Parts: sequence; structure tokens; C-alpha cells
Amino acid sequence: MRAVQAEGRLTNAELAVRVNVSAATCHRRTQRLFDEGFITAVRAQLAPAMVGLGALVMVGVVLDRSTPESFAAFEGAVLKVKDILDCSLVAGDFDYLLKVRVRDMEDFNKLHGQMLIALPGVRQTQTFFVMKEVKENALLAF
Repeated sequence: MRAVQAEGRLTNAELAVRVNVSAATCHRRTQRLFDEGFITAVRAQLAPAMVGLGALVMVGVVLDRSTPESFAAFEGAVLKVKDILDCSLVAGDFDYLLKVRVRDMEDFNKLHGQMLIALPGVRQTQTFFVMKEVKENALLAF
């Protein structure tokens, strides 16, 4: 799992050599990791600035009610917004913390005014523009 997590482009043969098993055994074990949910996806990580999405914004969201129905409505709506990369239900000052990628501040202002504050149940948002990404998408340590 560590090898696949670090280098998702490894071929089955390369992975088999690294973990010192036959290619057939490696394939069966890797498939089992997918089937059992240990590995959920293998994908390329794009450089946001290279695709015109250089601004990272974190948004704290407070809902007007803390009920299962209001949470479900908010979560369902968030799943449809392509600019929202991550949405986490959190404990603390916010109900949810959103991770958003946009072109720039103007792009975020448009998204905020037209989409974020119109999401179901949103009472308040607090926005944090990320000035520097110190550590992002670190590998799981296990």
C-alpha cells in the first residue's frame, strides 16, 4: 500500500519486484486491496496553477440549524459544486469546512455571491485565502 500510495503509476510488474512477490500474487493482492476498500482510487495529481486554478480558499460554514435534515440538504448541494474540492463536517466554530480552488479572488467573489451563500441552510461563512501551501496531500502514515 505504501508503494502504491507514493507512486500510483507503478506497473504491476514493478510493484511485484518492490514487494518481492510474483506478478500474479501482486495482482491478486492489489485487487483485494481495491475490493476491500483499502485503496479507493489511483489518479494523477494536477498542478492547480498550471490549469488556471491558482487560488486556494478555505471556507468555514455555519448552518442555521443543526438537524440531520439540514446537514443532508447542505451536503447534497455541496456534492454538485465542482469548485468545492473537499467538504468536512467539523467540531468547533463551524459546521463545515470547505476547500475551494478558483482562478483568483474575483472568481471566488463570484462563487461566494452566487453559490456558496445560496447553499441550503447557510447562515454564515468565514473565508480564509491560503497564502502558502506548506504541506498538501501528504501520504498516510501507517
